[in-house]
Amino acid sequence: ACSAPAPAPAAAGDPAGTVTVQNCGAPAQFTAPAQRLFVNDGNMISMVLALGAQDRVTAVSSMQRDADTLRRHYGAAVDGLAQVAPEYPTLETVLARDPDVMVAGWNYGYSEEKNLTPARLREQGIAPYVLTESCRQADGQSARGIVDPWTALRDDLQNLGTITGHTADADRVVADLDTRLDAIGKAPRAATPPTVFLFDSGTDTPFSSGRFGAPQAIIEAAGARNALSDVDDTWTTVSWERVATAQPAAFLFVDYPPQTFAEKVAVLKSRPDTRDLPAVRENRFLNLPYALWTSGPLNIDAAEQVRAALERWNLVPASGLTPRSDDVPRS
Repeated sequence: ACSAPAPAPAAAGDPAGTVTVQNCGAPAQFTAPAQRLFVNDGNMISMVLALGAQDRVTAVSSMQRDADTLRRHYGAAVDGLAQVAPEYPTLETVLARDPDVMVAGWNYGYSEEKNLTPARLREQGIAPYVLTESCRQADGQSARGIVDPWTALRDDLQNLGTITGHTADADRVVADLDTRLDAIGKAPRAATPPTVFLFDSGTDTPFSSGRFGAPQAIIEAAGARNALSDVDDTWTTVSWERVATAQPAAFLFVDYPPQTFAEKVAVLKSRPDTRDLPAVRENRFLNLPYALWTSGPLNIDAAEQVRAALERWNLVPASGLTPRSDDVPRS
């Protein structure tokens, strides 16, 4: 997995030593293969590791919260990565590593407020790759998501395979994803899919995910209905009234600081508009790490584990499917 396959052939019209891929609906040119990637956030790091392309990475950032999860799935390769910022990096931190490509996303590292944007990177001679799940629907607007989440993931895996010269590995990872999706798709369904709510974080207002976010794909694959499937965005805030009105049969949690699993449960059990919901009364809670919920190859692991939980709660029929991994935090 650590060997570097030959780069994909350049598209017609590409200068020698470059490739062009479609990113956020537009052509984007990269060196072929890229030699020095700066990768931000656990989900995009998981993409690179799944491709066996860690040899192309000069630095990573915002990995620490996902390090144990990534080690469980990708082994010692995680400890060979140079983490240069515990959270989202500054432009100066990126420039100090002299990358030829940065892999990040809007609200996944790219930010006008921090002056770390694709346009600014191009000015510095760095080719930006934008996580497809985070692609903005229109310039100057915050709403994100331009394709369904599984398509977004496949596109990123194939594109990063092309950029790093790991096209065969990308084909393998996508094929495994599709095989497992096919298996879970054949599981028996409830006559009426149970509604579930993805609780990322929040006290005054809950942060969750709409139909363009990876949780939509995960929940739907598992045989349930995302309470925010009608929201045309990826990660976004909603009102507590919206949560109560949805009457979710279960809550799914994103496990990462600063709000703990216990604190999120306490919020739900203390609020008059949520404490009597079926999910809260029956303690139907599933807590999974950030890297499983944000767009990446571990989304299929999340789908399998959500399905298993729905079966334990008797919300969907038994299927006999066994999740490949167990990522529920034990501490």
